[in-house]
This record gives sequence, structure tokens and C-alpha cells, in this order.
Amino acid sequence: MRIIKRGALEQFWRQHPDAKASLESWYGVMRKANWKTPAELKQVYHNADLVGRRTVFNIAGNKYRLIARVNYQTQRVFVLYLLTHAEYDKGAWKP
Repeated sequence: MRIIKRGALEQFWRQHPDAKASLESWYGVMRKANWKTPAELKQVYHNADLVGRRTVFNIAGNKYRLIARVNYQTQRVFVLYLLTHAEYDKGAWKP
């Protein structure tokens, strides 16, 4: 899959260095993936949640949340938000 907005990952881990290893790992897995359905993604990311057309990933042991739109047809992942758990709980990211 092609990741759109990798720079957002780098910017986030500069502000939250403890997220770097998890974000790099997520990026590596996503780049190699060729999933066709959300069910296939959930075989690898069991804790990923589907919220409308968005997928929410737990980062750094659930300390942070990465919210993305995964397009299985075009094999693209659009990073929409990277949030602390507290920011995520406020819900401003929801469609």
C-alpha cells in the first residue's frame, strides 16, 4: 500500500518520541500490505477499529491513535489524524 502523508508521522514522532518505533513499524507493515478488505487488515491489526470510512489504529501501546482512510481498491492509505488518547476521546476527528 502507498502511504499518503508520511511526513505527518515524522512530525508527530518529533513531538512524541515514544511513538517513533510504533509508527515506523506501522509504516513498514502497511507499505508491504496488499489487503483487499478490512477483514484482511484486521487479521494483522486485531485492535484496529472501523469508524465509518476511517480506520483507527492504536499506537505505542494505545497511548496514541492514528486515524486513516484505507482505500483497498487503489492500495492507498491516507493518514488523516495522529492524536494523543485524550485528543482522540474529544471526538473532533469523527465524520
